[in-house]
Amino acid sequence: MDESQPRTETPTAHKRISLLSSPMRAVIRLRRKVQFLKKSRLHLNLPREQSPELVQTRLLQRQISLRRTNLYNPSMSLFNQATFDNSQYFTFDTSVDQSMVNKYKRRKTRRKSRMVLYPESSKKYLPTEQKSKAKRCLLLLIGIICFQILNAIENLDDNLQKYDLDGLEKTMHREVFGQKVAVDRIMELLKDYLATHIHNKPLVISFNGPPGVGKSHVGWLLAKHFRSVMDNDFVLQYFVMHHCPNKEATPACQSDLSEKISEMVTRAEIEEKIPLFILDEVELMSPVLLDTLSRFFQPNQTNEFLNAIYILISNVGGSEITTFALQNVSSDLLHQQRKTEELLYIIQPILTHFHPLWKSAVIIPFGLLEKSHVINCILEEMMREGLYPDQSHIENLASQLSYYTTGGREYAITGCKQVGAKVNLL
Repeated sequence: MDESQPRTETPTAHKRISLLSSPMRAVIRLRRKVQFLKKSRLHLNLPREQSPELVQTRLLQRQISLRRTNLYNPSMSLFNQATFDNSQYFTFDTSVDQSMVNKYKRRKTRRKSRMVLYPESSKKYLPTEQKSKAKRCLLLLIGIICFQILNAIENLDDNLQKYDLDGLEKTMHREVFGQKVAVDRIMELLKDYLATHIHNKPLVISFNGPPGVGKSHVGWLLAKHFRSVMDNDFVLQYFVMHHCPNKEATPACQSDLSEKISEMVTRAEIEEKIPLFILDEVELMSPVLLDTLSRFFQPNQTNEFLNAIYILISNVGGSEITTFALQNVSSDLLHQQRKTEELLYIIQPILTHFHPLWKSAVIIPFGLLEKSHVINCILEEMMREGLYPDQSHIENLASQLSYYTTGGREYAITGCKQVGAKVNLL
């Protein structure tokens, strides 16, 4: 019996010791963990920011763990609850951490706004600005372009001086009567075309009007002037009734005209000159010759054939011009440009119906001459023949011609065509 009693007390004591040791071991483990966490917090320089959601989550996890402990060990529930309420580490109080974080933010902001102070004894030097070379290149390019423009303008002046168009204009205004608008238009076209040697098509000018109004005389003045400023080889006057009087010889005339134009154009291109072709009595040309001329007027040719001037003289459209002039006697000079456009609108279809080559031509109509213009023609012819310009003889010769009378004005029917024959009778 004595031996059995101690055996019954031993399990009971062992059980009591285990009941007391398990909470103590839990407390020891918690204390060690607290110390470890405290050391780790002190070891870190920058506390980590914890969001309220994370804090709340950890708090809930901690409560769940404590409740589980209470279920297994009720004797330690009160102790653990008090320890949890009093512990600053397991309540996750972030007031201290938030203040440290705010302090760190302010310190970081001050570091950003810190200015670099130079010693007053030293000099401050701004960084040197590196100038781009693109500006110099741009200025150089602008200078080159301006120089090229000035050079081109000087070359234009040189070309015009080579042909002496100012002298030609003075001669035309002095010797051509009653055709001021036509002369101004001719000179404008010549100046624009002869200003350069590079063209995309030849210049084709058509003189149209009734007989005796000065078309052939203007062609003769042009041929005379260009022969004086250029070689005679670069001016061709082609009269149909003289160079090709027989229609049976049309193939030979075609070959001859084509050969002359080609040869003259080739030689002029070598010497950088622009040849002049004056074709009179075009209305008498056969369709074969007109087709031959039309091929030279096209823009899709070699360079030498693009640098040429063709003057077409004909009476085609003369009756329409006469009718238009007599119907617009009262129109003043202010409306002259508008009247000219109306006249071109009338005669353009007539010319293109005669032959399509007039589609490539600039048409210049020659109007009727008044009696005063005929008197000037007679005076000029008498001076050319060396006769004394007697006013009575001049008026007598002028009265022998026929005139259209309308609106108080007299227009010569034949113009100055018969003036030479009348003067020779004196």
